[in-house]
Amino acid sequence: MSCIVTVKIHGDTDAFTKSLEERSDEYREISGRGREQGAIHHQFAVGDGFILVVDEWESAEAFEKFFSQPDLKAFIGSVGGDPNTPPEITFGESIDSSDRF
Repeated sequence: MSCIVTVKIHGDTDAFTKSLEERSDEYREISGRGREQGAIHHQFAVGDGFILVVDEWESAEAFEKFFSQPDLKAFIGSVGGDPNTPPEITFGESIDSSDRF
């Protein structure tokens, strides 16, 4: 069974949002690496002073291996993530329900 992963990264949401357009090629490259390593779904959201990542992965271990890569951590910092505040990561086992869409 797959897992749902949320990652809350504190940081500069304006810089992050701007980077989505200016550095779109880098985001696509990272996304491709994620899919190769077990990512099934991926989406961003922004809130007041934070970026939220909502993913589905084949396993928590696959996500942790991907997310711990030094170049990814550096990239997050370069697009507005606060390097002094650790991200808040939550895992949950994906389950089916009659109201899922």
